[in-house]
Amino acid sequence: MSTTSQTGTPAPGQLTFVAPRRAKPARHLADLTMAERRAAVAELGEKPFRADQLSRHYFDRLNGDPATMTDLPAAAREKLGSALFPQLLTPVREITCDGGTTRKTLWRLFDGALVESVLMRYSDRTTMCVSSQAGCGMNCPFCATGQAGLTRNMSTAEIVEQVVAGARELAGGEVPGGPGRVSNVVFMGMGEPLANYKAVIGAVRRLVEPAPEGLGISARGVTVSTVGLVPAIGKLAAEGLPVTLAVSLHAPDDELRDTLVPINTRWKVAEVLDAAWDYAARTKRRVSIEYALIKDINDQEWRADLLGKLIRNKLVHVNLIPLNPTPGSKWTASRPEDERAFVRRLEYHGVPVTVRDTRGREIDGACGQLAAAE
Repeated sequence: MSTTSQTGTPAPGQLTFVAPRRAKPARHLADLTMAERRAAVAELGEKPFRADQLSRHYFDRLNGDPATMTDLPAAAREKLGSALFPQLLTPVREITCDGGTTRKTLWRLFDGALVESVLMRYSDRTTMCVSSQAGCGMNCPFCATGQAGLTRNMSTAEIVEQVVAGARELAGGEVPGGPGRVSNVVFMGMGEPLANYKAVIGAVRRLVEPAPEGLGISARGVTVSTVGLVPAIGKLAAEGLPVTLAVSLHAPDDELRDTLVPINTRWKVAEVLDAAWDYAARTKRRVSIEYALIKDINDQEWRADLLGKLIRNKLVHVNLIPLNPTPGSKWTASRPEDERAFVRRLEYHGVPVTVRDTRGREIDGACGQLAAAE
């Protein structure tokens, strides 16, 4: 499935679909459905309704410390705490910018693997960007995470805990702007979400289920990103979850995309877009096309015209991303005038387009940069 170079990093163009075998994180309440929580509590010799109490503490009150759950008997707190609330994430560093409203956290997992999450507070919403894998096997050459290779898949609870940690900061008034809540979650941190399908779908369900089963975030506020794993896009469309699909396209032509997004050697642009249009038709949700503008590589006006012709008259929106360059990389952001020309060509074809806010640039905002530095 994959090969690596002598340095342990993936060879150019190589893909890793199967995560290396490693010890799994301990089971956590957030890994389980409500029925599974009740069964787990019963196995520990407690009444099943204790699962409802634990769920209300964790998902509604954002409390993951059973020692403080005073509506449970003291003996039960210790037993249930050790069985269902293991520490999954340990903060290594948190750095902020934008007056403290953008906060990037580097986490160490139980086995030493490093992942990142970012909280971004705007005037009308707060978005959490979360990781779904430690590292990534998709090997896109302009991405810091992709160049590091895939360490392992994350569990459902490890993904959910990133959101809960951000929600705690907001609820506690630690983020400028007063107490608040997470309204949006984007799976655009480290990893290819659809390559860790089961855990990611479990996490999405925990995010959108109403409390106490989950966090009660609107499914329309959740975005799942992919470089284009076509069969998994089809599976996601059948889940009945009206989340937004974001396709990291980055090039409209197969010749360039084979290099920029090596998964294109498996599923070509036309196949990826066909899967996206099927997703839009089945979910009635607008697909987001993510396109990192890279100087003199994919930012030519003729490529904007080609992209416009491919996607016009579809339920779609283009999100242009000024590339956040990684240290020592030859890849860098497009010139402002080329960015503007790209936007104009897409608008000429009637395609809705925005340029992403470049928040976090001064705090190694591109996913994988902080972990690489550590």
